[in-house]
Parts: sequence; C-alpha cells; structure tokens
Amino acid sequence: MRKARVLGAGLLTLAATGALVTGTSTAASAADTCPYPYVCIMINGTIKGQFKEVTTGYQDLPSRPTGTSSSPVVVVNTRNDDTATIHFTSGSTTCIAPNKSFSVTGGTLDGIRISSSSTC
Repeated sequence: MRKARVLGAGLLTLAATGALVTGTSTAASAADTCPYPYVCIMINGTIKGQFKEVTTGYQDLPSRPTGTSSSPVVVVNTRNDDTATIHFTSGSTTCIAPNKSFSVTGGTLDGIRISSSSTC
C-alpha cells in the first residue's frame, strides 16, 4: 500500500510538470494558453487568431487555416456561457461548447461565429 502512494504521488508530480503526455495534451495545452474570454485558433501551440465578439454572422478567417492529422488546427473556446461555431470552406460547420476545444484534422476553416447560446 505504501508503494502505491509513492507511485501515485510520482504520477501526480509528472502530470503537474507536464512530463506525462496523453492524447488530450494538445487541447489541454491550448486551453492553458488561450486567455478568457476568447475563442482562439491555434496551430502547433501558437495562437493564430483570437475572437471575443458575439456576432450574428461569421467573421472571416483570411489565413484559411488547414488542419491535418500531423498538424491539427485547435479551436479553443474559453468562454463560460457562449458557443463558437467554425465554418469550413466545404460549407460544413462544427459547434464548440463553452470551455471546450476542437481539433481540426481535416479541412480548411474560413469563418468563426460566437453565439450567446450556452448550448450547441
């Protein structure tokens, strides 16, 4: 039992220092970097765009970020009560709930809209 506690404390230390890598580390790291109350578009851990205004239409994304499996575009919604919808050049959309992230691993983004709705 004592060894389990030591191991558990060691894992907590590793997790706290970032040495423990999981499948959600990209989204977790992105959420730590994007400040409240923004919706951020991130590529390789770098913020490429920040949005905070609630709009009725889509805000244009002139850079047209494209996500791939090896280099996803991560969209982070740090807002507590608002949803964010991303628009793809294909015409499809994806809604991101408050305090959630979404990794784009296929497709090109051309717009983003923040809504005062708290649910998708």
